[in-house]
Amino acid sequence: MTADATYALLSQSLEPSACDSFDGHVLACLFAIGAAESVRGGPMSEALGISGQALRGVIDKYFPCAIFHLERYGLDCEPAVEDEELSIRMLLQRSRATTGDLGALLAIIVARRATRPHHLWQDLGLTNRGELSALLQRHFAPLALRNSQDMKWKKFFYRMICRDDSYRLCVAPSCSECCDFNGCFGDESGESLLARVRLQYEAPAPMAFHSTHVG
Repeated sequence: MTADATYALLSQSLEPSACDSFDGHVLACLFAIGAAESVRGGPMSEALGISGQALRGVIDKYFPCAIFHLERYGLDCEPAVEDEELSIRMLLQRSRATTGDLGALLAIIVARRATRPHHLWQDLGLTNRGELSALLQRHFAPLALRNSQDMKWKKFFYRMICRDDSYRLCVAPSCSECCDFNGCFGDESGESLLARVRLQYEAPAPMAFHSTHVG
């Protein structure tokens, strides 16, 4: 199943009473990118940072008709959580702006995906950075409001962790004096990872050429 097909399946399976359309879109993106990553190796539970029993409960709540289709991606491992990821998770948990289970769930998944190598919006399977900003402003408003200079979100998370833990990851006296300003504030445009996975599925297999050596 392609990433687009997984997203479409999840969108159609969304339980309307569980959340609104924006949060449903976000969750469908998260689970679709988790499924796409599992195809390349490793279970979905590892990709999303949620243990099997809890993951099954989440699927049953938000996508009750999709559990059969998601089984193939691996739901039952117990993912290890490193200190770095735990720090991001705790930072998000302390900044929750919404009640209920969804904010706690998003804190777990966003923290896990923040350890991946691309822009955070890409690693969440979202369409663009604007969707990520909207997500953080909705569910983690106290934290999002502190990013008044529009720093890249991963960089911003680590900056907040450094402040909370009373040590400095960055040695520059101020952002304006930093020689790597673009590393924290530069462009975050790019291609959606779900779109990239779709293109990989659609790419034709390379043709085999047989040549005859002469001389």
